Amino acid sequence: MQRFRTVVAAVTLAVAAAASLTACGDDADEGASGAKVLKLWHYEGETSAMGVAWDKAIEVFKQEHPGVEVRFERKAFEQIQQNAGMIINSSEGPDVMEYNKGNATAGLLSKQGLLTDLTAEATKRGWDKALSPSLQTTARYDDKGVMGSGNWYGVPNYGEYVMVYYNKDLFDRNGVKVPTTLDEMTAAMDTFVAKGITPLGTAGAEYPAGQLFYQLALAKADRAFVDNYQLYKNPVDFKADPLKYGADTFAEWVKKGYVGKGTASAKAEDMGTAFIAGKTPMIVSGSWWYGRFKAEMKANWDSFLFPGNKLHAGSSGNIWVVPATSKAKDLAYDFIDITMRPEIQALIGNNGGVPVSADPSKIADPKDKKLIENFNAISSTDGLAFYPDWPVPGYYDVLVSGFQGLINQSKSPDQVLDAIAKPYDEGVAEIKRG
Repeated sequence: MQRFRTVVAAVTLAVAAAASLTACGDDADEGASGAKVLKLWHYEGETSAMGVAWDKAIEVFKQEHPGVEVRFERKAFEQIQQNAGMIINSSEGPDVMEYNKGNATAGLLSKQGLLTDLTAEATKRGWDKALSPSLQTTARYDDKGVMGSGNWYGVPNYGEYVMVYYNKDLFDRNGVKVPTTLDEMTAAMDTFVAKGITPLGTAGAEYPAGQLFYQLALAKADRAFVDNYQLYKNPVDFKADPLKYGADTFAEWVKKGYVGKGTASAKAEDMGTAFIAGKTPMIVSGSWWYGRFKAEMKANWDSFLFPGNKLHAGSSGNIWVVPATSKAKDLAYDFIDITMRPEIQALIGNNGGVPVSADPSKIADPKDKKLIENFNAISSTDGLAFYPDWPVPGYYDVLVSGFQGLINQSKSPDQVLDAIAKPYDEGVAEIKRG
């Protein structure tokens, strides 16, 4: 989400299961390894699209593997984000789990030898055919842990991207039209501010503020910038556009009252629940909220792509990884395969998620179709720009601290850019050294 999520906010971690697709006898049920237990973790809420779909995948797994016990836990996103290396390198770790994709997370663990190489399974089970090259970017990592090439260390089965969610009732009540350009968006926010309404919710204590900054920077960016920032093709100048534009504009939006100063200490859950309660006209966040808003929001709401942008924060979804210490790897591969089945993909789409290989004719709700169509439009034009915290290990916390300083105005844009440039440059240098 999920997520500079990635996500994802106070997103919850759940656990699912894995096993053989063609098992029929007790020996087959146990997989080639003979394992009788599958430990699986994921961090999606029960009512989210992925949570619903993966619950069904667990059900299917149990039906097909009656000799295997599925041990299901629910963890917090932040707990896994901060402690994944230690967790999966212990006997208490899972056999398969959802993990944040990108150089700083899955890439780092693959480089450290903590993840199982899934390349042979990807070919054997057809995952390499089911996922487009752009979606495979976050599944494959080279020997330095840089995404986009090398072996498969994870499998995504959904997509995600950042958009603007808006409360249609608040827009109509205040005579505001859906903006199609950034100028129109600022004009809309001026209208709300004039009426004493803070127009844009965010959360400085977690990923949303960083994603807002990145969306603003991407308004002035091209693919070359994304390749430089994310893949280290060339050095990045933090004191020049598009990053300077992103920081300057963010600070200006705070000064104009578009973003509340009190949100510096807010978490993503605070942002989301305020929007659900009808207190906030707009939030800039990811598709991982879609299912929850459908389930919980009483006011009329909808979404639109960040106006004027050709590039958007987004990627494949988080990935299923199999720790190198897993004692049930065959079962883990089987569970991953179940999540790629058409019926599971359709469940993701029909519950507000973005499936990677669903039949659009099987998606009933117009909002769900729009969500998928917008994602397809972005990905088909090479418009997925990944997330701002991906480039180097530990960068998530660096960005959170920096943008809290912009929101509470304790730091100038230049000071924030200096603060986030140094760890980036040091991290890239370390990665290139191997």
